[in-house]
Amino acid sequence: MKYTELKKSISEGAQSIYLLEGDDAYFRMKGEEQIKDAFLQMPELNFTAFDGESLKGNALSELVAALKNYPFMAEKRIVKVTEFYPSESDYENKLKSVFEDFPPSAILIIVNSGGKKGVDLKRKRAVTFVDCSKSDAETVAKWVYITVRRAGVNISAAACEKIAEYCVSDMARVSVEVKKLLDYKTTGEITLEEVEELVYKDADYKLYELTHAAGRRDFTRYCVIADELKTKAGDEAYILNGLFNYFKNLLTSLTFNGSVAELAALLKVKEFAAKKNAEAARGIGERKLRYLTERLYNCISDIKCGKITPQNSLAVAENCIFFGQG
Repeated sequence: MKYTELKKSISEGAQSIYLLEGDDAYFRMKGEEQIKDAFLQMPELNFTAFDGESLKGNALSELVAALKNYPFMAEKRIVKVTEFYPSESDYENKLKSVFEDFPPSAILIIVNSGGKKGVDLKRKRAVTFVDCSKSDAETVAKWVYITVRRAGVNISAAACEKIAEYCVSDMARVSVEVKKLLDYKTTGEITLEEVEELVYKDADYKLYELTHAAGRRDFTRYCVIADELKTKAGDEAYILNGLFNYFKNLLTSLTFNGSVAELAALLKVKEFAAKKNAEAARGIGERKLRYLTERLYNCISDIKCGKITPQNSLAVAENCIFFGQG
């Protein structure tokens, strides 16, 4: 199930094993909190936490024993394991029996960021998988709208979308920014202008803005964003790599012979973004894109070889983008 479906599932009763897995730390944290709020009584006696890295081989007997312990003056005992990726053999030899005949008085919460090797817990008996991956911008914007309206404050759909955009749909950041806005504005309406002024734009979004300003050859806007990025989010090499990847993707968009869907999959972006990339690439032209891609690659290589400082290399790159002939 998606994280957004967890609340409804909890209202229908406890599951034996919850696997909260995905790259959004906010969803993982809030999912755990919801389960504990609903089913945990006297946490000082009925809650145990383990580090999954330490649970290998015979050490798994500690987890099994904790699950089989009866709760103290409560209906459920909750055991939490963080970053738990047991091997196939450990699962078969140590965990399978307890997973398939799970103690009715226990709840196991497994909290994983994902991406590590191990047995596929999602497919195991009694495991309820809660997808804690990052949400799309539309879902995040809806969450912002509902949260702000529940606080008795108005906000436009456009302002909600900007918050999601500036935070790159990272719910941990979105929740902090929304709280900041609600502390600032306790009544009335949070305007788009206030969002622009108060919400800090994520480094990835700032880099997105910077590269697109470079693509449009908007030198003034580029300089403003570059100065902010160098101060708050990264160094010259960070900016150079962002510029190189942007123009390389534009060149790929221009020379790719497949469908828009195939291009989107290749670049790991939405189809709409792939179309926009192709439009921008046509506006710049293949000759200029090849020139910029080659020059930016050389600028990055020269830094790594010690031929030039990052500051001077970025200056060379900017000269090529805004004043070079191509």
